[in-house]
Amino acid sequence: METVSSNKRSAIMAAIRSKDTKPELIVRRYLWKRGYRYRKNVRGLPGTPDIVLRKYRVAIFVHGCFWHGHGDTKMPSTNSEFWRDKINRNKERDNRAKQRLKEMGWNVMTVWECQLRPAKRDATLLEIESLLNRSYLSQYRRPEAEEDYAMAAEPTMTYDKDI
Repeated sequence: METVSSNKRSAIMAAIRSKDTKPELIVRRYLWKRGYRYRKNVRGLPGTPDIVLRKYRVAIFVHGCFWHGHGDTKMPSTNSEFWRDKINRNKERDNRAKQRLKEMGWNVMTVWECQLRPAKRDATLLEIESLLNRSYLSQYRRPEAEEDYAMAAEPTMTYDKDI
């Protein structure tokens, strides 16, 4: 049963943003305060990631649970076939974009709106930072450094017993 007119519903749906959403702002503010610099909505990359950190080769998508079919999202009772098809197309498009980014050498992370609720927010933001650090280290790590840990310290000294 529809509670609002179709014109009103259309106005409500048209007002929903695709950029600068509250979950995006939470992630961006956290990253900025921690010293990470990024670009927003980079059109030159597949899927137009919400946040791109080129230095770290990381693309972050911040998705709304309803629009991208995450979890137990309640499907609208009116026009449910349309919404089911739309959300499935969104999921397929998201998967294609992520795969293309990975093929280009990017690390891709999806942050869900439900993960940014106060109860899970801190853990989610720390996980984002952890991915950035791992990505940066894997990019700039010298292969020989892993094998020769002894070189981090001074060379082994030999002492004369006569002194």
